[in-house]
Amino acid sequence: MLVAIAGLAGLFASQAFAEDTMGTMTMMKGGQVTAIMPDGHMGTMMPDAKISAEMMKMAKPIKHCVMMITDAKGIAYMIDTSTKKAQAECEKIAM
Repeated sequence: MLVAIAGLAGLFASQAFAEDTMGTMTMMKGGQVTAIMPDGHMGTMMPDAKISAEMMKMAKPIKHCVMMITDAKGIAYMIDTSTKKAQAECEKIAM
């Protein structure tokens, strides 16, 4: 009985730890701009219609899932997801 209780406690603790290590999934709002800096910090803004229209002139649609990763020093990198295998991994993370 004690082993069963300890096992259940371990199961719940592992679930809690897994949730802590996974990011929260959010979607950008319509018109929102997200900027990612090389050191990994990010910012968002909701520009007015004029600035948004100017930014859209420079924008290109994303053709497939995009991934970023930071190293131990906090430097951000963009992962090449142009292969089918990388796209599948990216989509699995985004689900």
